[in-house]
Amino acid sequence: MTDRPCVVTIGFFDGVHRGHQYILSQVREEAKRCGLTSAVVTFYNHPLTIVRPGFEPLLLSSPEEKLQLIKNTGIERVEMLHFTYEMSQLSSEMFMAQVLRDKLNTRKLIIGYDNHIGHDRLSFHDLVAVGKRYGIEVIQAKEHIQDDSTRFSSSVIRKALIDGDIDKANFVLGRNYPISGKVVDGFHNGRIIGYPTANIHSDCKGKLIPHTGVYTVKVRLGDTLLNGMMNIGHRPTFHNGEEQTLEVNIFDFNADIYSERIIIEFVHYIREEHEFNDVEELKAQIEKDEALCRKLLS
Repeated sequence: MTDRPCVVTIGFFDGVHRGHQYILSQVREEAKRCGLTSAVVTFYNHPLTIVRPGFEPLLLSSPEEKLQLIKNTGIERVEMLHFTYEMSQLSSEMFMAQVLRDKLNTRKLIIGYDNHIGHDRLSFHDLVAVGKRYGIEVIQAKEHIQDDSTRFSSSVIRKALIDGDIDKANFVLGRNYPISGKVVDGFHNGRIIGYPTANIHSDCKGKLIPHTGVYTVKVRLGDTLLNGMMNIGHRPTFHNGEEQTLEVNIFDFNADIYSERIIIEFVHYIREEHEFNDVEELKAQIEKDEALCRKLLS
């Protein structure tokens, strides 16, 4: 049986930020208007890892996170493809014929203002002409720009996270930036000073870790949402080595959660990581951090 005809958009959609959400809303609205299925074509791996061998992108979302985020917008069908060398060699016309027409029964293609399909990177005008040959109407998506000229793009979010500007990153994302992973054994430095921490090992290879320092965070443990503070860094006061760690102190919580998977949502950036003269000086600063974090989260 032939799949129901679709309105489709294509992209990597890393982070599924507010700019992506704006395009997806256009797909949903057009599909509803025409009585078609709303659909997205996206990829497990970043296309540049194939086009530029050795390129390792800093990711804002894992494939699983991305799939769920797209579905959460109300899109009815998501095709997650492995971007291969063979796919990188397809022309725009071949991609339209083999993927959009034959695989998805596409009737309308909504393409982002800065997106291209096929290695020939045709202009929008030429894509319209190619689409007509295959019964696909090509529509250019409207760009979402804030009144203050803020651009909603994955690159803007990456720069903000690298700079420690979590407020801007969260604004462009439209939600708190998350990192998920298992709780693993650490150096137990927190216990020494009365602030036990859960050490997180990120479960997404290549996931962007924000700038080093102390953050106010929300902690998702199963169906429970808790408050806490996180340090990203190298524990300079304890001289534990150069390995970067993600350590979260969960407020008013003392259960054993080793090996459990938790999600950290970054809410505010508090301060840089510093080396202190001794443990007592560090403890005094952490007490101030806790008071500020509790106030911000209250």
